Amino acid sequence: MKIFQYLLILLIFLSPFKANASRNTNSYDGNIFPIYAGNGAIVPPQTTLQESLKNKRVSVLFFYLDDSSDSKAMAPVISGLDLIWRNNIDIIALTTDELQDNDEFDQPNEPNFYWNGLIPQIIILDNNGEIKFDKNGMVNIEELNEIIGELKGIEIKDSKFSIESFNEYNSIISEKKDKNKN
Repeated sequence: MKIFQYLLILLIFLSPFKANASRNTNSYDGNIFPIYAGNGAIVPPQTTLQESLKNKRVSVLFFYLDDSSDSKAMAPVISGLDLIWRNNIDIIALTTDELQDNDEFDQPNEPNFYWNGLIPQIIILDNNGEIKFDKNGMVNIEELNEIIGELKGIEIKDSKFSIESFNEYNSIISEKKDKNKN
């Protein structure tokens, strides 16, 4: 039996099939957050939109698909928001696959109410559930930080963030340092 296990392990390592993942294609590579953002804790969301609205918290809705290159590129931005604002906001990242057949569009406590049918889409709701930001496509993390900072009453004008790739798949958020400051 041990010989069979060793042969199986050897076959796995000598297999000619490579694992291919590419941020620039619309191919399905798996969940985009652990692969491209290094943060698999974002999905499934820690809370629901209903709970977030009930608790009067600032909410960031992120609608995406795992097989969208634009969604893959936005994953590090959403992960960066989680890193910066972790316990101060609710990040609710939802794949649109499960929303497409849901007919509950008229309920403001349902995600479908906010989704416009395009991906990626980022929506920021204030603690009263009012839309303060709604945009499709690529969004700069500094723009999102500024809006969230205003909603939370925190001035963050001195902090600038950037997303840096450290290999062909993963990115990390980092704070830009002003070299002219003492």
